Amino acid sequence: MVLGPKQVVRPAVKSRPVHPALRTAGAAPARRPTVDGRVAFQGGSTQRWAVRPGGFSLIELLAVAAVLLILTTMYWGSSSGSEQRQRQKDCQKNLEKVYVALQIYANDYAGSFPVQSGATTAEEPLDALVPRYTVDTASFICPGGSDWTPPSGESIRKRKISYAYYMGRHASDAGEVLMSDRQVDTNAKAAGQYVFSGTGKPPGNNHNKYGGNLLFCDGHVDRIPPRAPFPLVATQGVVLLNPRP
Repeated sequence: MVLGPKQVVRPAVKSRPVHPALRTAGAAPARRPTVDGRVAFQGGSTQRWAVRPGGFSLIELLAVAAVLLILTTMYWGSSSGSEQRQRQKDCQKNLEKVYVALQIYANDYAGSFPVQSGATTAEEPLDALVPRYTVDTASFICPGGSDWTPPSGESIRKRKISYAYYMGRHASDAGEVLMSDRQVDTNAKAAGQYVFSGTGKPPGNNHNKYGGNLLFCDGHVDRIPPRAPFPLVATQGVVLLNPRP
């Protein structure tokens, strides 16, 4: 071969093989994950979207969480029936604790429960129990209400408790009501009349609109609806005292 002026013979350069993943011709489109769970398929100048199977978007997760929160609040809220039924059980335990102190008092006073001449609220006669017969002032507060717990062992005379008291009862009056949740008023109740609030509003709403507890002179406690299932009367010498308003 004859070379012309300024011509240079260059050696042939072998081309390097291209890795299959870098080839564009015939290659599968690249996939690019996104924040919301979709996958973008990028190939050439086109892009298409597909939803990743089984995934949830952030909005979907937030929506589910909100629904669960609402349902939980409705079921366990302080004014719900299920929550108040649990609080009525706790209230029952409180009344049983108070009864222990009342029983010890009655043993010391010939079977009579506390009496305070001229008393107008339940706190006045029941104050005789503290601190000699009990220092657990928390037991005078219904867990279903909003009353503040008096300091342990201190007088409750000028405090505010949650329970009504039938002053003048004796330990021998086994079938009679001795204490109860705060009632709508201090009148005698015929069967079918409201003992506790039927609307959830005061008075008598320790447990919203879900009734309340009755403590009997023999120490047992019954839970009743807002309306009296049987007459609640104060016999001669017995006065129903509601707690301080």
